[in-house]
This record gives sequence, structure tokens and C-alpha cells, in this order.
Amino acid sequence: MRRWALRTAALAVICLAAAYPDALLAGTTGTVAGTVTDQEGRPVVAATILVIGTRLGAYADAEGSFNILNVPPGTYEVRASRLGFNPVTISGVIVSSDQTVRIEFKMGDTTLQAEEVVVVAARPPVDLKETSSQSTLTTEEIESLPVQNLEDVVNLQAGVVDGHFRGGRQGEVQYQVDGVSVNNAFDNSSSLKIDRSLLQEVQVISGTFDAEYGQAMSGVVNAVLKNGTEDFLAEGEFYSGGFFFPGREDQRLADDTPRLAGTQSYQLTLSGPLPLAKTTYLVSGRRYLFDDYIYAERRYNPTDDVEDPTEPGSPFVATGDGEEMPLGYNDEWSGVVKFSNSSFANTSLNYQAVFNGRKGRPQNYMFRYMPDGLSIQRSVSISHGFDVTHTLGASSFLDSNLRQNYFEYTDYLYEDIYDPRYDEVPQLDSSTNLGDWFYQGVQLNHYRQKTNAFILKGALVSQLDQVHQLKTGVELSLPAVTFGNDVTFTYGEGTLVRHLNEPPDYPGPATYHPVMGAAFIQDQAETADLIVRFGARLDYFDARSTIPSDLANPANAIAGAPESRPQDTTVKASVSPRLGVAYPIEDKAAIHFAYGHFRQFPSVGTMFTNSDYDILARLQAGEVRYGLMGNPDVKPEETVQYEAGYKQVLTPDLGFDLTIYYKDIRELLGVEFIETYTGAEYTRLTNVDFGNTLGVTLAVDHRKVGPLSLALDYTWQQALGNSSDPSETANRAAAGEDPRPRLVPFNWDQRHTVNLTAALNKPGKYSVSTVVRLASGQPYTPVTEAAFGFNSETNSGRKPTGFLVDLRAEKTIGSGGNGGVFLRVFNLFDARFFNGPVFATTGSPYYSRTVSPSEEIALRNPTRFYPPRRLEFGVRWKLGGS
Repeated sequence: MRRWALRTAALAVICLAAAYPDALLAGTTGTVAGTVTDQEGRPVVAATILVIGTRLGAYADAEGSFNILNVPPGTYEVRASRLGFNPVTISGVIVSSDQTVRIEFKMGDTTLQAEEVVVVAARPPVDLKETSSQSTLTTEEIESLPVQNLEDVVNLQAGVVDGHFRGGRQGEVQYQVDGVSVNNAFDNSSSLKIDRSLLQEVQVISGTFDAEYGQAMSGVVNAVLKNGTEDFLAEGEFYSGGFFFPGREDQRLADDTPRLAGTQSYQLTLSGPLPLAKTTYLVSGRRYLFDDYIYAERRYNPTDDVEDPTEPGSPFVATGDGEEMPLGYNDEWSGVVKFSNSSFANTSLNYQAVFNGRKGRPQNYMFRYMPDGLSIQRSVSISHGFDVTHTLGASSFLDSNLRQNYFEYTDYLYEDIYDPRYDEVPQLDSSTNLGDWFYQGVQLNHYRQKTNAFILKGALVSQLDQVHQLKTGVELSLPAVTFGNDVTFTYGEGTLVRHLNEPPDYPGPATYHPVMGAAFIQDQAETADLIVRFGARLDYFDARSTIPSDLANPANAIAGAPESRPQDTTVKASVSPRLGVAYPIEDKAAIHFAYGHFRQFPSVGTMFTNSDYDILARLQAGEVRYGLMGNPDVKPEETVQYEAGYKQVLTPDLGFDLTIYYKDIRELLGVEFIETYTGAEYTRLTNVDFGNTLGVTLAVDHRKVGPLSLALDYTWQQALGNSSDPSETANRAAAGEDPRPRLVPFNWDQRHTVNLTAALNKPGKYSVSTVVRLASGQPYTPVTEAAFGFNSETNSGRKPTGFLVDLRAEKTIGSGGNGGVFLRVFNLFDARFFNGPVFATTGSPYYSRTVSPSEEIALRNPTRFYPPRRLEFGVRWKLGGS
């Protein structure tokens, strides 16, 4: 019955898309609305309103009101005209995704004035109509910041700390490109890196969000990519640079030689019309090379061998050639291909493909004298598909899209598991007597993770009247997730042994095929005095797996115990209500309130890791041990969020937004202890962890006053939970410690965060921008008593405060600002510490009260500190365009 229902639901979704093979992307367009009146305030009926440069427009109704739906994000001129009246054009109208921008036309009689009137729209410093906390950055704002990719932009927003939104765990954010998820189902992280040059708009929702967004508990990031241009346009950017921190080698134990070619980026974008009617293209590519600041010296080769290097007289010859090279590096390719066609009546069709490719070696300080022993990581990600928009009338349109998200990651040194070089090296070894480094052997990783997901999505948007806009939609995701070790290497009596798919001890890669679906309905009601956004979302998940029917006999191997057979996991379905209200106070201030339930299914990689319970067969003989098992039958994690805020426009260029929020976090993944019939114990994942977050954000935006603009974001936040990681409770219990089922600060609990952005800009001449970040210390667990042998309360200490400054400066060259040379400096003042590791006896990254061998090694390790100052010099240019 359950499988029949699933097939029926999937068929319904597919039929919906087939009925309208035309769609763009939900959540990537906005609305232009307003009124057209004469000088006495009477409605100008049947006035024509057009968005210049598009085919979008509307007619004013009997009350002079109009709504123009499905407007892509950007800055436009909007023109109103009517026979007997002078045309009026409003320029600088900024349209954002999922937002309504209101403009008012005042038209004069042609007998009184005989020329077109042009009005420049002023974007307010704060949006009084928003019902929850969100930040929207335009392409112009992104280009002026010292950032390079989407992740950099996101981390500058209020309430975001290193990918944690408002105190949530990582993996709780939905990343979308043009309205469709690009999250990897394996770990719920973004599978793509998007260069800033391709971003038309970035919308970061850190508070409550509408019902159309799901599979997220903490926030949503929606990146809208640029489209092709009507005229040919070529843009390029090149920069080169590296780390520069003279005189610090003695402190960092790193190579402080300036290497101005250590970072290189080559980027080219072409766009324009194709020979087909009303068809444009955009093609962009980027090559990025990065060398880490830790340099290695090849003193040893992996084949060097010695039985006991600490014994005097032991035969040991280091055969390395002494060549210096980066210990860690990245070599990346990325790009976008996008085609847009609007030649069909009432229909626009897009195809786009976004891809990333990466080959790199992560730094590992233990390999600094034998870098050839490090494994190489490779990844390929592609997201492509069709998006079509079909306009059903003046007040409705249908968005649908079909996407394939492909991601593959590997970690190995030699691709062939039978490569003889694996057999030629001895077992990986090091000695703290020789020094804290490896001197023989290689990393024996041979891991693979692949996700191939098909996503079908559709949404219908209807402007029911001048007050209500209704959006309904469905989504179906069919991921195939593969992960595991191609081979497991072990050593038996000094000989390398290969284990290929030998479960339960050495399983090979396995593939899982869960099914995820959703449906939502969202109403936006907007009047002059009140804005209400109310919706509900239905989420569906089927792991399509099995679990033991009797967890006390998990491998069905206990003699005399009740039989335990595999049983199907249960289908999970849940409904999440969402509500947001904004109440403008005159035209200068507004209060808002938002509430919502947000549910997210745990990542496939988490629930299926170590989920073969046959491995517990040997546990039945009376052995008592802790082994954390996966659980594909877990429930969705849940957060209930509340927020309230006050916004005010102080002057046309100055405004502030004050918001207080609370998150009640439930059903987080944790562990439970299960006793078998033999008295043995094991642990498995289940929904037992919990937490909460209380916070206040203050955002002050000072729009341009002359050449200067300022933006300040301050966040006070308290994020508490019973554990920061699902396995933390099991690890404490296994070590004989108190599992502590009570609230303590999360590892990322950062009480105070300040982001200050300042820009000095004179168009056609120069621009200078800086980002200042101040962060109070995150928690750590001190060691304070009995000769520093006992820990105090978990996460009861605080690390030092961190301070960072980044800078971007550009000198415009050429006419029209079509070229420029620029300098970017990251970590301008070469700060050494920014919430990195500290010593438990002092809370300092610089010294310890004890001098154990491991702490001596840590003191010598420069990777404990924040990366040093990095300079990049570059040039950009633009040719063509309108």
C-alpha cells in the first residue's frame, strides 16, 4: 500500500509538469506593483506600464492599480503611458526575488506639460515590508566587497558564524541556484562554488522562511545567476597573489617568502544574442590555482624504511631530494553555460549548466618532510537542467524545472588499488623522538562518494486580486547516494593486504535510493497597513531501507533469543506551518513578527553510515563494547522559530533593523544505548538531542552620502544544546565520562559578532571597500584541577576575541568604467588568531601550563593559527554591452 501511494504521488507530480512543459524557477523573480494617478490623485484607467528592456508589463485597472509578475532580479526603468498624458519613467527600480516593490506614478496632462517626466527611484535603507530577517545583495553590492565566492558573501550576514545560521548545526541550510536546491544529499552541504562575477543577486534568509523552502532548519541561501545579454558582452578578470607576512617565520614556522604567483585566477565571460529568435547565451569559465602558505621540504620518500629510527646506529638513509613545494594546494575549474529563449508566446525557456572540478591536497603538518605520502582529493560537481515559465494570463504564471545534480568525490593517492607503489612502501610511521613528522609510508585512503539526484519542481503563482498573491507548488527529489571505501588496506606481518568488499568488517561502497517529496501553499496578503505571509508545507521521506525487527538481537545471531528479521523503515510525513506579519507604522517604520516549524531529514550519509547490523554478530558472545550504528529509520529533525523586530527609516539614506529571535531545537540526532540479550551494549543514532538559541541582531545601513556608505551588523547570541555532535554523548560514555544530558554551549556558540562594511566610491574614478569582523571567543573545555588532570564543565571556558580586516581597492581605467586594476588584501593586519584551537590549561593559543610531548608538537604547528595576510593584484575589463 505504501509503495502504491508513493508511485501515485510521483505520477501526479510528473503529470503536472508534463501538462505544462514550460517553467522557470520558483523563488527567483519578484513583483512590481503600484498605482497610476493624475496630479489630483484620480486613477488613470488603462494606463500602460512597461518594464523597459523586457516584455513584461500591465494595464492599470479601474482604481489605477497594477501588478507585474515574474520580473527577474535587477535594476530597471519602469514606464507608464496613456493617451492625453505625458509619459512618466521611474529609473533605478530594484527588483528582488520573492519581494514586491511598489512604485507610484503621477501623470500630468499633455496640455500642461509636453515632455516625458523621469523620476529616479530611491531604494530605502531598510525594507519595511519584510516579514522576517533576510539580506538581499545586488550584483553591484557584491562586486564592491572583498569577497570571491558565494560562501564569502553568506558569512558576512548577521546571525551567520562559519556556516552556522543562528546557532544551528552545519548542514541545516538550503543552498539554491535559481530556485532549485544544489545541496548534496550525502551531507546536506552545497555541492557548488559560485564565483561572484556570475551572481545577479544573493538572498540570505537567516530567520523564518516561507513554506516553499524545505529540507532546512536554520536558513536559506538563494543565488540568482545572471542571464545572457541582448548585445554582445565580454568580461574578464585576472589576478595573482599570495601570502605575505615578512618577519613572522620564527613565530609561524611557515615559509614567509612572498610568492606572488601562489594564487592565480583566470576568468572569462561571454554573453549575447544567438542567431535564433529571441535567444541569448551566457558562457563563463574560471581557472583557479592556490598554494597554501605551509611549504614542504622533500627530505624523505615514502619508500624510506627503518625498523627503529630512535635506536642509535639503526640503518636509515633519507633519500629525499630536498625540493620545496606547497604542502597543500588546489587546482580548480568552474563555469556556467546558460541559454534563454522567449520566442514562444507566453513562454520562456532556459537551460543552464553549472560545473566545478577540483584536484587538491589538504595540508597535513605531519607530512611536511614527506609530502609525497599525502593522498589527493578530487571532486566533480554538475548541476544542469531546464527551467520554463508559462504565463497563463495577466495575473498567473507557472514555474517548473527539471534538474540533475551530480557530485563525485574521491580521496586516494593512486587510482589503481593494485598499483605496485602501494606494495613498495612500508607502513606509515613517525617518531616524536625524531620529530613530529612522518618519514616513511603513505596514506592508504581509497574513499569514494557519489550523488546523482534528479529534481522535479513546479510552482503556480497567481495574483488573485490587489491584496492576495497565492503560490502553490510540488517538488520531488530522487537521489542515488554512493559512499564507502573501494578497498581497505591492512598490514599482516609487514605485508600489505587488500580487502575488497568483505562485510561486515571491510564493506565496499554501497548505494542508497531514498525518495523525498514536498508540497506547499503560500499566501501573501498585502495592503497599505498590513503584510501577511502564511503558508504550510508537507514533507515526505522514504529511506527505502530496512532495520532489525528486534534491536536486542540486531544480527539475529543470539541462540535462544526471539527471531529478528529485517523490516522496512517507515515512511515519514510532516506538516510545517509558517506565518509572517509586517505592520508598517506610517511610512517610516514597521514592526514584524514571524513563527514557523522547520523540519529537515538527516543527511543520507549520516543515517546510513555503519548501518549494516550484521557487524554486531560477534557482540552477541557477551562482549561489551560501544559501537555507533547508523539508523535509516530516524525521524526528521525539527526547529520551532519565533522572531519579532522593529525597523525604522531615519533619513532617506539611514535606517536600522532590530530583531530578537528564539529557536527551540528538537529531535536532533544523538545516540541511544541498546542492551542485547547477552548483556552487551551498542549505540545507534536516534532523535534524542536538543537545544535552543536566543539572539538579538541590530543592522544599521547608511546608504551613500556622497562617496561614502556604511553597513553595520551586530549579533548577540546564545546557542545551547546537550551535544554539538551526534556521536559526542557516545564518546563521553565510552571514555567513562558523564554523558551530560543537559544544556551546555555549542562548540560554535559565539556570543558577540560584529561585521562592519565601509565603502568609498566615486564612479568612473576609484572605489575602496573594507570589511571589519570582530568575534568574541567560542567555548572550550578547560583543564584546571589536580595537576591539570581533570576537565571542568564542558565548554565552560572562552577563547580570546578575534579581529579581522579585509580590503579591496580599485582604480577605474577606460571610458565608462569598463576596466580597472585592483588590490585585495585578506587579513590586512596579519591577525594570528580567530577562534582556532587553544590549550586547555590556559585558554590561549600561544602557550600551555604543561609541557607534554603532544603539546610541544602543537606549539610548533603553524596550522593552529589563522592563515596569514594574503595579497592579490588583478585587472578586470569589459567589452561591449549596452
